[in-house]
Amino acid sequence: MKQLFRRSLVLPFFIVLTALSAIAGDSDHGKSNKKKATNTDGDVTITIPAGFKASLFADKIGKPRHITVSSNGYVYVKLANKKDGNTIVRLKDTNGDGKADEVIGFGNFTGTGIAIKNGYLYASSDEEVYRYKLDAKNQVISPNQPEKVVIGLLSRHEHEAKAITLDNEGNLYVNIGAYSNSCQLKDRERGSMGMKPCPILDSAGGIWQFKADKLNQTYGDGVRYATGLRNVVGLDWNTATNSLFVMQHGRDQLNTIFPDMFDAKQNAELPAECMYELHKGSNCGWPYMYYDPAQKKKMLMPEYGGDGKIEGGQDAQDPVVAFPAHIAPNGLLFYSGNQFPEKYRNGAFVAFHGSWNRAPEPQKGFLVAFVPFKDGKPTGDWEIFADGFAGGPDLVASGRAKHRPCGLAQGPDGSIYVTDDQGGSVWKISYTGK
Repeated sequence: MKQLFRRSLVLPFFIVLTALSAIAGDSDHGKSNKKKATNTDGDVTITIPAGFKASLFADKIGKPRHITVSSNGYVYVKLANKKDGNTIVRLKDTNGDGKADEVIGFGNFTGTGIAIKNGYLYASSDEEVYRYKLDAKNQVISPNQPEKVVIGLLSRHEHEAKAITLDNEGNLYVNIGAYSNSCQLKDRERGSMGMKPCPILDSAGGIWQFKADKLNQTYGDGVRYATGLRNVVGLDWNTATNSLFVMQHGRDQLNTIFPDMFDAKQNAELPAECMYELHKGSNCGWPYMYYDPAQKKKMLMPEYGGDGKIEGGQDAQDPVVAFPAHIAPNGLLFYSGNQFPEKYRNGAFVAFHGSWNRAPEPQKGFLVAFVPFKDGKPTGDWEIFADGFAGGPDLVASGRAKHRPCGLAQGPDGSIYVTDDQGGSVWKISYTGK
C-alpha cells in the first residue's frame, strides 16, 4: 500500500471564533487562541492550541475505528470494513519523519476495539474478542491464528460495536450496547412506552468484565460490571484513579416519539452525552432517565412517565462531565505522557464523531475535546482541543463532514493519534512548543 505525504505547515496564531461558534453553540468552551496547521493532502485545516502540531500520519487505510500504539511505536488500527482483505492495519514510521511508511494488514474480522496489554494485541468483532501474541519487537507472531478470549456476545445490528479496554489486574472490559433506543415495547415508534424492568439489561446495555488471559469465555464466565448504559464506544482505564471511565451515547428522537412533550429544538439539545466513572455495580440509569445539561438534573424518560419536567432515576449515579447532545463520543483517552504541557497530564481527551439528528438546528461535533483533571476529578470546563476535521463550518452544520474523529491513542513519545473512519485517516498531534 503506497502512501503519498508532504509536511504539514504551521501558520501564525489566530482566534477561531467563527468555526468554534458553529460547533460549540452558545458555549464558551474552546474559545481560546489557536495555531493553524494544514494536513498533508490539504482538504481540511486542523486547529489546535498554540505550540502543537497536527500532521497526517496515514491516509486512505480503510475505515479506522479504534487505535493502540506499542511501546516501540507500532501503531495498530482496527478497521470497520475489510481493506485489501484485511481488518487490522499495522503502521510504522521507520525513518522518523512523522509519517507511516510501513503499512501491513492482517485479520479477517471487522469491528471496533483494539488494545495492547502484557504482550498481547487484543481486538474485537461485534460478537467476539480475540488476542494475538506479540514478540519482543511488538509484532504479531501468528497473524492468521488469533486466540478467542470471549465468544457469543450479543449483536443485533444496533449499537453492536464491542469497544474494549483492560486494567492492570488482568481484567478485560467490553461494552455490550443496548439493541434499543429507550427500551420501548416497539423500538423508536411514536408513543410506544418503555418496558419495566427493561429485559435488555440482562445481556446488554452495560459493561461486562472478563479475564484477559482465559480463552473461550461466554456470558456465564463474565461479570456485568456496570449497567444502565445505552451504548459506550469510548472507554479507557484511568491509571491515575485505578478506575474505568466511559462515554455514553445518549438516546435519540424525543420529539418524533413524543411530539406533544418535546419539540425539535429540545430534541437537538437533549440529552447530554455523558462521561461516567465506573466501579463494580455502577448503575447509570438507562433507560429510565436521561441527563439534562441545561437543568443539570437527571430527568425521567417520557417512556416511563416523564415530560421534560419530572426528575427521575435518582438511584443512578451522576455523570462526571456532561457534553452537548448527539455529538457521539467514540474515543476516550486519559493522557499519561510527559510531552504535552502540565495542564494536560492525567486529563481526558474525547473524540466526537459528530451528530446526525440535531435538525433543524445545525449539526455539531467532529472534534477532539479535552477535560482537565486533578486528583481524579475534572478541574474546569471541557474545551475544544483539535477541530476542523469536518472541513469547515458549513460542513459541520450540514453534517457532511469530510473526516470524523473516532479513536484515540497515546504514543511512546507522548504524542496522540486520532483516527477518522469517514476519510480513512490517522492524525498525529505533538507538542513542539514553537
